[in-house]
Amino acid sequence: MLNRKDLLGIKELEVEEINLILDTAAGFKDVLGRDIKKVPTLRGKTAINLFFEPSTRTRTSFELAAKRLSTDVINFSVPTSSVVKGESLIDTALTVQALGADFIIIRHSSSGVPHLLAKNLRASVINAGDGTNEHPTQALLDAFTIREKKGEIEGLKIAIIGDIAHSRVAKSNIYCLKKLNAKVRLIGPPTLIPKETKEIGIEVFHNIEHGLKDVDVLMMLRIQMERQGKGFFPSVEEYSKNWGLTSERLSLAKTDAVVMHPGPMNRGVEITSEIADGPNSLILDQVTNGLAVRMAVMYLLGGVKR
Repeated sequence: MLNRKDLLGIKELEVEEINLILDTAAGFKDVLGRDIKKVPTLRGKTAINLFFEPSTRTRTSFELAAKRLSTDVINFSVPTSSVVKGESLIDTALTVQALGADFIIIRHSSSGVPHLLAKNLRASVINAGDGTNEHPTQALLDAFTIREKKGEIEGLKIAIIGDIAHSRVAKSNIYCLKKLNAKVRLIGPPTLIPKETKEIGIEVFHNIEHGLKDVDVLMMLRIQMERQGKGFFPSVEEYSKNWGLTSERLSLAKTDAVVMHPGPMNRGVEITSEIADGPNSLILDQVTNGLAVRMAVMYLLGGVKR
């Protein structure tokens, strides 16, 4: 079991904990291949999906993961809750905990919200994405997918391409992949790559053709229009022309290179449909593996005594 109550970010995890989650997820991946995909592991537990931002993949994945572990699930509806009447986030979380919640899975537009809840709750808090800070389970499922396909992560050249500055997925992946000794490089416009990334030993490329040479894994990112405002690049068309992934650009990477994307995709902007649906794509594998990884996280947190 993980020797912690919550999963708030990759930054605070030890390498051993990351590997424990990935190894445990491999076992649950086998469970998902059975005719009966449900196990009684966390029977009697209750999970609350507390999502203050839109989500399809993450919320559905957590819901299915909980149900596969025989956990009761409640999807919290913000528009019909007391939050709209002015109730504080802490009071809302304390209320659902008082109703018997063992897990509170939180997504919020403000960075640090999961950490605030974790300090005030006995229940396990799982960060499903907080502002531009972190999205730990996405990084874990990405690492699991890479390991499943490539055998190991250490030494792989992995390029993260796009809107690094506003991406919590990118931040969690940088922490995770660096801890697992991958060779991480960032590719994108100068305005979308934080300057401090160079200070932690990560290669930065503003020319995608140069950055993709001999890469093993390409991780594409969505342009986060809702977070970045205007002025970071001239236009969507210009972005696609300079940093979008095409077949020609993919050919610069290794012949067995794989392509990933956390979704949702802007087809024709950061990635073409030909690549997204092609033989190099692991995008749907990521979705499937997300279920196994989130089962592993809940299982490992579920054994912690409070």
